[in-house]
Amino acid sequence: MTKTKTQRRKASVSIIGAGRLGQALAIALQSSGYPILALVARHRQKAEKAAALMADSKPQPRGLAANQLMELPPTDLILIATPDDAIEKTARALAIFSVGQSRRTVLHTSGALSSEVLAPLAASGFQTGSIHPLVSISDPASGAEALRGAFYCLEGTRKAKLLAESIVRDLGGHSFSIKPESKALYHAAAVMASPHLVALFDLATEMLAACGLSKRNAQKVLVPLLESTVNNLKASNSQKALTGTFARGDVATVRRHLKALSGEELAEALDVYRLLGLRSVQLAEKNGLDPQLLEQIRKLL
Repeated sequence: MTKTKTQRRKASVSIIGAGRLGQALAIALQSSGYPILALVARHRQKAEKAAALMADSKPQPRGLAANQLMELPPTDLILIATPDDAIEKTARALAIFSVGQSRRTVLHTSGALSSEVLAPLAASGFQTGSIHPLVSISDPASGAEALRGAFYCLEGTRKAKLLAESIVRDLGGHSFSIKPESKALYHAAAVMASPHLVALFDLATEMLAACGLSKRNAQKVLVPLLESTVNNLKASNSQKALTGTFARGDVATVRRHLKALSGEELAEALDVYRLLGLRSVQLAEKNGLDPQLLEQIRKLL
């Protein structure tokens, strides 16, 4: 006769900040067995609308406005998913309204800030930390799926990190930790790899538009190229994933590129091309490309 394991009780959760990330977390956590008791937004109507997305949730989460934090139900975990600039203010307000509930844990979702921003809550006896998912979330539904299997950056008190780690495991994700003082640099790296990539892609579509394509068609033809590059990065490191002009050391092609980008309307694209070209030269150098070719390209850039 086999023994059945006792099912672990999942922490009850309130989420402050009902934007795309807050809603995606609510959906993902609820589907993983975490009771979502409240969603807080700047305006109550938005919070109630977000709560309505979880109509099948039991219990049904309450929708509260930001000025109703005193009505927040007691929960094991409070997630603060507000914009970064609102986190400290939210922490101070919670510290005032949560007297006598110091056994709880508070995690914020900022990538750039450490748990030190939650100092008012830590001083009141709360366990504090941060949990930042390394995913790009454009809407709550697809975002909830993206949160599954994602990488999460964690830091904070020991108990706060233990709870964060259990959440990541339940979402099928992977966690890693960094020093609190490294959060800003860590987040800058994430911005470089995702939002800045979108900005770079937008610049590339403008360049194709200058060739006569519509921006919609430019995006359509460039997306498969971007996808193939991501696949190369999945299979190898950056230097081995580098392909094209700089990987081959095509000096004449670089010269043609620079001439094509010399118009005043493409001045921004030229600056970006030069800067990233120098980085590509470094990668090509690591691949053992002819130093004479690399030096010629450096001089052109």
